[in-house]
Amino acid sequence: MTDRIIAFLTRHGLNDATRHPLAGDASARRYERLQTRDGRSLILVDTPSPDADLIPFIRIGDALARLGFSVPAVIAADVSTGLGLLEDFADGTFSRRLEAGDDAEALYTLATDVLIALHRRFDPRSAVELNLPVYDAAQFIDQVMLFADVSMPIATGQPLNPRDRAAFEHAWRSVITDACVGQPSLLLRDYHVDNLMRLDRPGVAAAGLLDFQNAGLGPTAYDLVSLLEDARRDVPAGIAARMIERYANAFPELDRAAFRRAYAVLGAARHARIIAIFTRLALRDGKRAYLTHLPRVWRLLEGQLAKPDLAPVARWFDHHAPPDLRTAFVIP
Repeated sequence: MTDRIIAFLTRHGLNDATRHPLAGDASARRYERLQTRDGRSLILVDTPSPDADLIPFIRIGDALARLGFSVPAVIAADVSTGLGLLEDFADGTFSRRLEAGDDAEALYTLATDVLIALHRRFDPRSAVELNLPVYDAAQFIDQVMLFADVSMPIATGQPLNPRDRAAFEHAWRSVITDACVGQPSLLLRDYHVDNLMRLDRPGVAAAGLLDFQNAGLGPTAYDLVSLLEDARRDVPAGIAARMIERYANAFPELDRAAFRRAYAVLGAARHARIIAIFTRLALRDGKRAYLTHLPRVWRLLEGQLAKPDLAPVARWFDHHAPPDLRTAFVIP
């Protein structure tokens, strides 16, 4: 692995750069910050799955840049080895800026304005050219079934029987189908403050976008609920409500009732899937740090299940994963 990286850096005249490992994410990707002798700072990305992330990152990033959004410029890439050199946006993630005391309202407003601009500028017809996956009802149902297959066996001590698993799928299908109706747009998928960088640029370009390689064509409510119902951070209720209103006001033709329904349903599906992902990361990969967020994600899921639009799913949870079982949910 080291020889492969050294060969890549040597080809680009960076073999003498100073290398500093950076904290990774839930994926298998690795990142390093390179400090060159001439004072430049670059990011080295190393992925074992270039077809799944590096190639779409380059393709989707180019499309976002053409629409006027800030994405890391690709300095060099070797997709055959999964290595890339990216522009360094430094360390000013929105999450770090929040922890440093920056105005939360201003940061969430900027993040919301990015989605407003994206959903105005992106032409859904370009999805074919970009080879985007489609996030439709079938895709969301497939994703949420991870909860049935990973989390329920941990909660109950045994796999979910086929009848109860089928009932889980049916309950979600009855609510997700309507949530996916309407004009789709570019869905960034992991849109939250850890993946946004505060840059000294004008307008929506002040938000640097990261981790968009899994973007697809899907419902516009998904990224807003990803931002405002963050698995890793509590978002003040007042700010969340004002951002939803800000987004809705930007689209006078928007069916607000349908949008709020989609927001609730897709939020619940996302939370259920994240519970399963955090569980799997702990059990399979030994990444137990994510478990600290499970109580928050359960709380967010329960908040959406309390809404009438989620009634069929809430009934399933009340019968098969009632509140006392959720409270006792422990990852061995």
